[in-house]
Parts: sequence; structure tokens; C-alpha cells
Amino acid sequence: MGHVAPALQAGTLTEALRQRTWALHTAAERSGIINDILRKKADRNGYALLLRNVIPAYRAMERALERHRHLPMFQVFARPELYRADKIAADLSVIAGLNWERDLVRLPAADDYAACIAQSAEGGGARLVAHAYVRYFGDLSGGQILKGLLGKTLGLQPEALSFYEFPGIDDPSAFKNAMRRAIDVDAAAACEPEIVIDEAMRAFEHNIAVSTAVQDFLKRNA
Repeated sequence: MGHVAPALQAGTLTEALRQRTWALHTAAERSGIINDILRKKADRNGYALLLRNVIPAYRAMERALERHRHLPMFQVFARPELYRADKIAADLSVIAGLNWERDLVRLPAADDYAACIAQSAEGGGARLVAHAYVRYFGDLSGGQILKGLLGKTLGLQPEALSFYEFPGIDDPSAFKNAMRRAIDVDAAAACEPEIVIDEAMRAFEHNIAVSTAVQDFLKRNA
């Protein structure tokens, strides 16, 4: 009999990811500017600064996915209709103006997050799956709730919320199932599951760090 990693004794890799990252996922929702947004305490400037500081992570991830797109575990993720960097840039142009990249500060936490993703893509790139899992599952799920909240509380029009639009994905539920299969079958076969789980936890930690850094910057400069 082959070795079964401890994380998978109770089920699939995506189930293990969900269970092992649950506490960090909850912490991310209760930390920094994300918490302010969910509690309806954020303003447009705070949201724009958040976008400005997550776009480096998406750019790093999407460059890495293109580089590894030939591998089975990345084929469902390396899809233009899933990529978010250009959508975020378009939203920032509406919310903060065409010079958003110059006008909005890029915080060290954003660079740390992007560097972590770039490092995860080295070699066979197996750890990159964890970053795609954390970001894209969130965008296709909770992001849709966030879209409605931002429209109501910040008065953002649809042209400022394209981050949460997936016009090329007709059935988000089916697409998420395809992502789960890529993780549970291809990624689980290509690497040690614990590597993916550890990297997913690191991804949530970086999300918390970015969210907190944005909130701290806003407080210092209020």
C-alpha cells in the first residue's frame, strides 16, 4: 500500500485545504481593511488602496500560471477569463483615475506577497496551486457578496466592479468543480499535499498582512 499523507486521511486535498485554512480564512475576514469593508466602515479611498496593493499578487500569479500552463494541474487556472489583474486595473482607473499607479502607495506588504507567489512558482511550481486556490475560489465565491456590498455602501457603479465579473465563465459552480478536480487529482498526484496546504496558509497570512497594512496606512494618514 502507498503512503497516504496525514492531511488526506479524511478526504480530498481541497477538503484538507478548507479545514486547515479555516481559522486563517476567518482571521482574514476580521482583519484590516477587509473587516472595515464588511462592517461598512470603509470608504472609496480605502478600497482603492486595497486594490492597488493586491494587484501585484495577481500580476505575479498570472505571469507564473502562464509559464506553467502546460502542466495538467494549472490548465484550469491558466485561463484569461479567470485572470483578474486587468480587471483590477480597469476598476482602479475608474475609482482613482488613470494615474492610480503613481497616486496610490504600494506598500511593502504588497511586494512581500508578490515575492512569495513568484517564489512558489519556482521549479515545478506545485506551491503555486495554493495561491490560485486562495485567490480565485474567493473571487468566485465570497467576492460576489463583496461586489453587492461595495455597490451599496460605496456607491460603486458596475464599471468600477469588474473585478467580480466573470463574463467568460457561464457556470461558476461547474468551474469551481473543475478547479477542485485539478487540485484533488492533478496537484495531489504531482506533489506532497502538505506542501500545498502549507503554502495556502502562507497565502492567507499574506492576505492578512496586506489588509492590515492598508488599514494602518490609512489610520496614519487620516
